[in-house]
Amino acid sequence: MEPGSTEGGADETLPKNHPAGPPAKVILKHGQELEEEQEELAEHQPLEQEDLNFERWKRRPLPKRTLHQKIDDLKKYLWNAETNEFMGRSGKSWSLILLFYAALYLFLAAMFGGCIFCLMWSISPYHPTYNDRVMPPGMTMAPHLEGHDIAFNASDRKSWRKYARSMDEYLRQYNDAAQERKNIPCTQDRYFMQDNLEESAERKACQFKRSWLRECSGLSDPTYGYNVGKPCILFRMNRILGYLPGQGKPINVTCGVKRGPPEALGQIQFFPKSVFDMKYYPYYGKLRHVNYSSPVVAVRFMGVQTDTPITVQCKLNGKGIINDSPTDRYLGSVTFSLEVGA
Repeated sequence: MEPGSTEGGADETLPKNHPAGPPAKVILKHGQELEEEQEELAEHQPLEQEDLNFERWKRRPLPKRTLHQKIDDLKKYLWNAETNEFMGRSGKSWSLILLFYAALYLFLAAMFGGCIFCLMWSISPYHPTYNDRVMPPGMTMAPHLEGHDIAFNASDRKSWRKYARSMDEYLRQYNDAAQERKNIPCTQDRYFMQDNLEESAERKACQFKRSWLRECSGLSDPTYGYNVGKPCILFRMNRILGYLPGQGKPINVTCGVKRGPPEALGQIQFFPKSVFDMKYYPYYGKLRHVNYSSPVVAVRFMGVQTDTPITVQCKLNGKGIINDSPTDRYLGSVTFSLEVGA
């Protein structure tokens, strides 16, 4: 008998090059996979007929509460005597919340107030901090009721009475008595410079009396020529703080027909003259130039053809003036329609 055999020769020794460990692991791995497959099959078993009855799975409606129960719940929410809570919070919780929001809003108010204080401290109320680009002035007109359209019949008082009232309102600030009381007479033909005064000191303003407009003042003719088909129109240059128009020379006003027959406009008169005198400039702002009155040029159209609608354009002319802007119709000019009926 050989050394490696047992009795009966039933078993033989395993080969030396065949490991015993790996087959056991393979069997274990396959066993785990088999268990997992069985569990998946169990999960996908068909449902019983009872499980397919979806009525049993529906949410059952809550029993309807009475008004008395609702009132009791509201009272308990507002004040719970068992826990001493108001609206679901204890006194300590409410105190902390109120303290937090009080501190938050106090901080925001202080921050906002600090920003406003710094802003107001850094700017001047009398002149802009940065004024490196000043646009040329525009021009306004009166009367200005329904846009820039003036149409009336000289024989119909109701058609032009509104224009006369608008002119009266416009010229009220130029009444002679008010101008003599508030402003000073000026005779110089140059800019009225007052830069040597303190920044907050009030500046003096030159008089511009209503009587200087003569036939267009409304003093001798309260109708301003509308009752005879010779209407007056007032023009004023817009105020620009610190601006010196004309660069040393007066700015003048001219009017002409833009659309329509040129001869339909007729003769034109200007009061007191067709220029804005330099003595009314510069303008120092409403805080320092309290009684400032802008100069006015009145234009009277003496020979407008009746029943001939025309479009009239009046322009400012001078150095630094722009009166032909394609985007701003009021920059240096005013365009309006004029129709006078018999």
